[in-house]
Amino acid sequence: MWTYGKTGAFVKILRRFQFGCVHSMWRRGADGRQRRLCGLVSSAGPPWRLLFFGSDQFAVESLRLLTSSRNSSERTVKTLEVVTLSGDVPVMRFAQQHHLPVHQWPPDIVDGQFDVGVVVSFGCLIPKSLIRKFPHGILNVHPSLLPRWRGPAPIFHTILHGDTTTGVTIIQIRPHKFDVGPILNQELHHIPENCTADELGDALATKGANLLMNTLMSLRERLALQQEQSLTGATFAPKINTSISWIRWEEQTCDQIARLYRAIGSQIHLRTTWMGRTIKLLDFAGKCHISLSDEKWKPVPGTVTYQKESDTLAVCCKDGWVGFKAVLLRKRLTASDFYNGYLHQTVKKKMPYQTAEELFVSGEGVTVAHQIRENSVL
Repeated sequence: MWTYGKTGAFVKILRRFQFGCVHSMWRRGADGRQRRLCGLVSSAGPPWRLLFFGSDQFAVESLRLLTSSRNSSERTVKTLEVVTLSGDVPVMRFAQQHHLPVHQWPPDIVDGQFDVGVVVSFGCLIPKSLIRKFPHGILNVHPSLLPRWRGPAPIFHTILHGDTTTGVTIIQIRPHKFDVGPILNQELHHIPENCTADELGDALATKGANLLMNTLMSLRERLALQQEQSLTGATFAPKINTSISWIRWEEQTCDQIARLYRAIGSQIHLRTTWMGRTIKLLDFAGKCHISLSDEKWKPVPGTVTYQKESDTLAVCCKDGWVGFKAVLLRKRLTASDFYNGYLHQTVKKKMPYQTAEELFVSGEGVTVAHQIRENSVL
């Protein structure tokens, strides 16, 4: 049996080495620089010496909470330094305003200099050699219920695909792949009706920051109880680019166009073509209810008409009509400006068939002429 005397003292020292010493030990490397010995400097628990990796506005909310934690009574964070990408990114601005030490990517740090890393919306894969420098690993705040929507644009795809629930997940990152590490913490979030990607991003940034703090406060227990991600239900959320902004009137429903606008409309304008020119559609007005005076007339997808009462351009899509209050054609035009300047003369002709002047055409210009021939009443 163990006795407390000298043996007990040895156990105390052993535990101290196991969980980390308060004081740092150093050795001098071949290059003459002093380096810390890794196993002797890791904190047993909070407050942590933390290195934060981030770039955009979503990441700032977590960095803000970590920064304020240094002066709080809970003292979750002891020291805080930042790694960010070059350029005038939100995380860089925040770090400079709050006098946080900043490292350029990739950071030149030594083993055991920090206890734990935190990655929030950073965009660069962390190599195995860097992960190993953190005794407690590197945590990632991800705005989805992993394994759903792995990848760089989970919020956009959550809105685009009509999900009614999402959440935030704290994982421990692994090398070589994004968003595949074990889950340490997770919280559900119900998506309000007609929520935009910007609104959802703001809500999840706040929720993610609070969940991160909760995880750091009980990190050792969370690491012990970590769960591998499910092998089923994984989906990928690739980057959003301008190619997704082209509306395909003959394929997309009113709800799909509405979700597309709520997902990307604040960053990328929805687009169509008219008379061979690109038109950007602004100020989405939702689904329109159009009553046709001529019941024999069957409008094809892409048909555009002006609604004077609501000052709206209504466009026919797969299952109905959607409205826009303005367009961008060389310059911004209100719906009435576009009607008076471009559509009015076409409407005055009162042709018994549709002409190109009355149609918004999908990006590839697919089969629209054929649809006109098939559906027009001569």
